[in-house]
Amino acid sequence: MSSVSLRLGARATLAPITEGRVYGTIMQLTHAEVDELYSEPSVAAYRPEPVLAQLADGSAELALCLNLPTPPQGLSGNPQYATALQAVARKIGLPESCVAGLAG
Repeated sequence: MSSVSLRLGARATLAPITEGRVYGTIMQLTHAEVDELYSEPSVAAYRPEPVLAQLADGSAELALCLNLPTPPQGLSGNPQYATALQAVARKIGLPESCVAGLAG
């Protein structure tokens, strides 16, 4: 099974790695809602990729994850975005190790 890591550039994206874990949420959206969310220029290059999400109850669910075709390298290019991601991660109760990994 392949793993992913979260990469922060101007926005966040997942990148394949040998070992890793990424925490997040799953949302049910219509095609129109996805199109609207990803129509802004800063995220227009993102493309849908299928993922198998392992849920907290131990079950798994197929989902689409929108990612950049080429993940950013190095540190975050958007510290304000990284700070906002940390606030959301804390609000939804993600582990503090995950929150710390979102530093910009």
